Amino acid sequence: MIYYQKGSENSVIDSQSLEEGLFSTLDKIGKKKKVLVVPPDQTRIHSRAGEITALLHKYFKKELKDILPALGTHTPMTDNQINEMFGDIPRELFRVHDWRKDVITVGTVDGDMVSQITNGALDYSWPAQLNKLVYKGGHDLIISVGQVVPHEVMGMANYNKNLFVGTGGREGINKSHFIAGVYGMENLMGKADNPVRGMLNYATRNFIPDLPVIYILTVIGYDEAGELVIRGLFIGDDPEVFYTAAKLSLKVNFTILDKPLEKVVVYLDPSEYKSTWLGNKSIYRTRMAMADGGEIIVIAPGLKEFGEDREIDRLVRKYGYIGTPAVLDAVRENEELRQNL
Repeated sequence: MIYYQKGSENSVIDSQSLEEGLFSTLDKIGKKKKVLVVPPDQTRIHSRAGEITALLHKYFKKELKDILPALGTHTPMTDNQINEMFGDIPRELFRVHDWRKDVITVGTVDGDMVSQITNGALDYSWPAQLNKLVYKGGHDLIISVGQVVPHEVMGMANYNKNLFVGTGGREGINKSHFIAGVYGMENLMGKADNPVRGMLNYATRNFIPDLPVIYILTVIGYDEAGELVIRGLFIGDDPEVFYTAAKLSLKVNFTILDKPLEKVVVYLDPSEYKSTWLGNKSIYRTRMAMADGGEIIVIAPGLKEFGEDREIDRLVRKYGYIGTPAVLDAVRENEELRQNL
């Protein structure tokens, strides 16, 4: 159900309104003894999740036991990044998600569903994986915080993606992203309801129905002065809260053009984008607007690596960016790729 919703294309939810909406909702939920917060990492610093996490610490005080940034396969946050995003929250509350070692498989989606999603191109099963702290931490409330925004893998970011991908394991993350790549990013981008999201929703319903999770979702957009503001705040515990936020995000975060673009120049903030793994979003999120034969120029002053993970970086350097048909052939022929999809 939706516990709280506020926002529109032109709304501006300031810090005071954010705190009031958040605290009034938490009052209704009731007192908790052991709370886990799962915010995004610094790559979503504009989501206002850092401010929301600080407010959660202010509200729960000693009942907030753990903060687990949803790193996925990203590099762990540095002290400077934590300071910038989360302020003066005590560092001893922060945990580091190790996507290779700290996970548990809570259930498996069979290969028939994966085959259906990919029109037969893939037929492997998909393991729904979570960090052990999320699944077995003994918390009586888990709060997933993040921004709903167009996303190349899930159509629209956040909701249960923050758990199954953000705190997921090597196999679950890699396979879900590969499924999305084979299905086609152009078929996903901006669509909240899609087969890949349906797979995650199936896992939520069937594998973790009793996990005490609520979602705090923001929609962020630019005001007339070019400043990022909160356009929407949504709090709830089921798909309805996600789909409601996604409807607003489509209005706020999508630009509909009269005609395709011939040339686009994209600048990547060096504090956020240090790898092509993340920097390729400059392509994913513009190519649907490009004319045939168009040109995308990416300016990436912070770029220093291909993968966020050392092994992924090695594999990208070895095999390169070679297109879907060649990648599928390489996966069939090379075990190291099958283990790191």
